[in-house]
Amino acid sequence: MFKNKEYLMNNYLIENLPEYFKIYKKSIKNPKKFWDKIADENFVWYQRWSKVVDYDMHEAKIKWFKGAKLNITKNCIDRHLAERGHKNAIIWEPNNPDEPTQYITYNELYDRVGKMANVLRSQGIEKGDRVCIYLPMIPELAICMLACARIGAIHSVIFAGFSASAVASRVNDCEAKLLICSDGSYRGSKVLNLKSIIDEALEKTPSVQHVLVVKRTHNEVNMKEGRDLWLQPLYDAAPIENVPQIMDAEDPLFILYTSGSTGKPKGMLHTCAGYMVYSAYTFKNVFNYKENDIYWCTADIGWITGHSYILYGPLANGATTVIFEGVPTYPQPDRFWEVIEKHKVTQFYTAPTAIRSLAKESSDWVEKHDLSSLRVIGSVGEPINDEAWHWYNDHVGKKKCPIVDTWWQTETGGIMIAPVPFVTPTKPTYATLPLPGIQPVLMDEKRNEITGNQTDGSLCIRFPWPGIARTIWGDHERYKQTYFSAFPGKYFTGDGALRDEVGYYRITGRMDDVIIVSGHNLGTAPIEDSIGLHPAVAESAIVGYPHEVKGNALYGYIILKDTGESRDRENLKKEINLLISDTIGPIAKLDKIQFVQALPKTRSGKIMRRILRKIAEGDFSNFGDTSTLLNPEVIEDIKNNRIG
Repeated sequence: MFKNKEYLMNNYLIENLPEYFKIYKKSIKNPKKFWDKIADENFVWYQRWSKVVDYDMHEAKIKWFKGAKLNITKNCIDRHLAERGHKNAIIWEPNNPDEPTQYITYNELYDRVGKMANVLRSQGIEKGDRVCIYLPMIPELAICMLACARIGAIHSVIFAGFSASAVASRVNDCEAKLLICSDGSYRGSKVLNLKSIIDEALEKTPSVQHVLVVKRTHNEVNMKEGRDLWLQPLYDAAPIENVPQIMDAEDPLFILYTSGSTGKPKGMLHTCAGYMVYSAYTFKNVFNYKENDIYWCTADIGWITGHSYILYGPLANGATTVIFEGVPTYPQPDRFWEVIEKHKVTQFYTAPTAIRSLAKESSDWVEKHDLSSLRVIGSVGEPINDEAWHWYNDHVGKKKCPIVDTWWQTETGGIMIAPVPFVTPTKPTYATLPLPGIQPVLMDEKRNEITGNQTDGSLCIRFPWPGIARTIWGDHERYKQTYFSAFPGKYFTGDGALRDEVGYYRITGRMDDVIIVSGHNLGTAPIEDSIGLHPAVAESAIVGYPHEVKGNALYGYIILKDTGESRDRENLKKEINLLISDTIGPIAKLDKIQFVQALPKTRSGKIMRRILRKIAEGDFSNFGDTSTLLNPEVIEDIKNNRIG
């Protein structure tokens, strides 16, 4: 086996600002040499690559570490055993603080992943098969993902808050052979029956042969004979010994679905080598990770943040990562601070939504806990607003912890623009500077690159990076059209950004019909599709508006059919939200619903969403050019009946 020369060499971690500029300059001048060195010196490989990168940005075809052989779990688990076998790999903190914490060492993680890998093989799962995982934030979620990676199966984690319909669409799209779920989950004071959601979803999923069920809440559940099996007896009987599957650098590692601006979710495909190298390198630098740190990301593993910065990035660095089952306010609004104090957390990574929610509580909840262990605090999911940034800095970081305001996407695989703590001077609401190897550019409406500072435009990336998603599962043409057609030769992020006088970047928001609500990317088209299923609804348009806790909330403009006009409006609103909850999930419910006679449309039939957005925000100052509207008179009616 080709091995690293020295584990985690010094050049892996950026130490100061002059060094950042020196490394960044080298990474842009010669990206191949830069990533070759990072991959060579810091990971273990069965076989070295023949070519660092091979790409065609016009055709959206990108390959990294071509010809290399590896297994990501060997890098995340096996190589740590000699020196870190007795170190905690995972600290699992349950929903209820009275339930015991689980401490899983690297030795124990090796055993548990080995046994689970053998369970998967006993169910006929082989390299390339897809396994969908619908589990709450319990250790089995991490174990199952790593077990899939161990044997070369492609895992697709489905957020355990999605409805049966959303689950079925994802399972069918990737044609999963096996599904892993639990009997239920705890969320604050609620006990949820997850198995019933799976039972409903699997009525329309012919590819699924078996369902493995984890016992968590001990709910009464239906077990379908010949399909459903309790996981624990299979796990208990499985041997530990397991030889990892040798994977090609470009073999698929996982599929993760993200909302699109069209109805069908996009299955973003990430591959083994490039994703491993990028998630590990960015974790090390963005969180200034040092040996014996205790790192905690509060995201759900059902999202990319959990994949990259709860599981793969930390474990590839031999870190101790905290997995938290609960919510920030249960049983009291100091649950986060209690956990930080209990485990002496050094890096804390959460969403602006959580920060804003906790900032509304008395500061006494924070002050009663010793947070002196914290060294770095971070923000993810959406741009953090100024007020939340200062509260976070003052009360949690105590003005001594740099805030890493990170910008990245499911599609990027890892953080792209962020401060390097103790290196990059921070600035509230700014993601600051690109990480080494990342080449952001701002583009104008004529597809020209905007040079200089103090400007804004569409945020694109000029050159590929190892963590970029390779395709949309089963639909490369959609991948190409979505990300590489708007600005040929460049990756289009879908975000707008501004660049200040020193070159710092600030993300100004989505430029397509995707709205970030509480850190979740929600496509408006799927929500509108689900509303259209209601027999009383003729048409709808969904926009986002600012919300003091969620960042953005959803405002629905809905036209009723004649049959719906006589219906009780409050009941209709409840029915519509129930429909959204059933088809997508509770996260997509509308905060405000306004019934309208018509929507402002251009002569070509396109809904003028920017006008609807401004009305939802309560901004009537300037609707811009309305000359292209077929029915400009409807604006006044919508404005006058706006829901405040």
